[in-house]
Amino acid sequence: MTTENETEIEKPKTPEGMVAITVDGADVVVPEGTNVLEAAKEVGVDISAFCYHPGLSIAACCRQCLVSIDGVGKLQPSCQNTVREGMVVHTKDERSTVARKQMLEFTLLNHPIDCPICDKAGECTLQKNYFENNNEASRVDVVKVRKPKVVDLGPTIVLDAERCILCTRCIRVCDEVAGEHQLEMSNRGDHEELGTAPGAVLDNPYSLNTVDVCPVGALTSKDFRFTMRAWELMTTDSVCTGCSTGCNVEVHHKDNRVWRIIPRHNAEVNDYWMCDEGRTTYKSLKEGRLATPTVDGLPAKWDKAIAHAASLVKSWDAETTAVLFSAKSTNEDNFALASMAETLVGAKKWVVGTDDRPHRADDILRDKDTNANRAGAVAISGANFVSASDLPEQLTAGGITHVIGLGIDLVNLPPEIKAIAIASHDGASVKRAEVSLPSLDWAEVDGTIVNRKNMVQRLRSAVSGPAGSRAGWRIIGDLAKELGKDSKATTAEEVFKELSASVDLANGAAWGGITKTVQLRFSGSRG
Repeated sequence: MTTENETEIEKPKTPEGMVAITVDGADVVVPEGTNVLEAAKEVGVDISAFCYHPGLSIAACCRQCLVSIDGVGKLQPSCQNTVREGMVVHTKDERSTVARKQMLEFTLLNHPIDCPICDKAGECTLQKNYFENNNEASRVDVVKVRKPKVVDLGPTIVLDAERCILCTRCIRVCDEVAGEHQLEMSNRGDHEELGTAPGAVLDNPYSLNTVDVCPVGALTSKDFRFTMRAWELMTTDSVCTGCSTGCNVEVHHKDNRVWRIIPRHNAEVNDYWMCDEGRTTYKSLKEGRLATPTVDGLPAKWDKAIAHAASLVKSWDAETTAVLFSAKSTNEDNFALASMAETLVGAKKWVVGTDDRPHRADDILRDKDTNANRAGAVAISGANFVSASDLPEQLTAGGITHVIGLGIDLVNLPPEIKAIAIASHDGASVKRAEVSLPSLDWAEVDGTIVNRKNMVQRLRSAVSGPAGSRAGWRIIGDLAKELGKDSKATTAEEVFKELSASVDLANGAAWGGITKTVQLRFSGSRG
């Protein structure tokens, strides 16, 4: 009932499929089915948790995310409670705060204080929650429960059971992501312990995701173990080039060296995960690199190598020349090559890449096509794809005597075929070619690739390549200029704008804004 001077204010109706709740006095509207922990994030409230992960099922076993909910007598795990209309949640009241503080102390009861030697130090959720929610001296004055250390769980991972806080994230990753039950808990109480399931070994194509989700340093990667302090690493957003899936990743680097690759969340591509094989692609960045141009197998200066390559191309008969695009190189490199190929009227074209590997394919992320940019290279060149093993037969059948190849291994070329190679590595292509021009590799360039879903995705330069290397599009642009076809593009972004205006697959795609390289110590915990 209202008086003459009062008007009744009606609350706006909650949209269909949405739920309105209040968290610490702040109103928020979230989709139906959202849990309280995620809803709280919408108003800037970060509820501490260990066992919860947005990409896994709810376990609610750590009890670190307890909150008060009006009308509910007991404290509730916010990860397990789904929002309902009109719900009022308190995360900062004394009852909730004390409970979370006590749970944190309980979790720390038998935890070893070996942070100075732990690989997770600096990105540990236990450290983060301790400093934010407890930060008090231990009251334990008896010997802590000891558990096994340096347990070899399989080919990729080592377990320190003393550090394990029994959150079961790793078990759920194996069960729900990899689809293989290889980890489980045994024993009870303070003697409960993580280990491999009976008769099993932690050995699946997604095993290293267990290291990513481990909130502490219980599971460590053999590849990264004791190599680098996490907080000293810089992180750059990029895309995995291990196969056509194109998992979104973070490239972690320091002192111009990549130390590891971890998955970056993208719900449309790889969710929170990536395969173990993709994580090792960084190793090729420093192995067998072509560091300087060569002419007839001997080192040469750039201007001499470009001029000599141009003179060779001018002397070739276009009818017996092949332009080889790369299913692994960026769209920008392939587009530059396509533009240069216009000077070779009548030349044949192929997109070349590695053979399919059907045995590696699964229904999760791994694809049989290990070419990161087959779709982009084919769309840009208008040429058919041919595997490296079938290339010699195609060249012979086409009467080819000369080739110019982008990122192509020319080891199987018939000896009578002359070649110019634009490549990042000092392999057969260098030894085989009349002129070899060193290009930058995937983590050293800004550019784009197209994945198996025809999504244009962005590579970002994390490190610089060998001093004598250049971006592929720039090398080809310099060569094209010598051939009388000058390009106005001076950056990879300008090349991208040109190709997006002329190639349907890239039409409407965005280059993306500047993403700052961030030091992990300032990026918060990844646990």
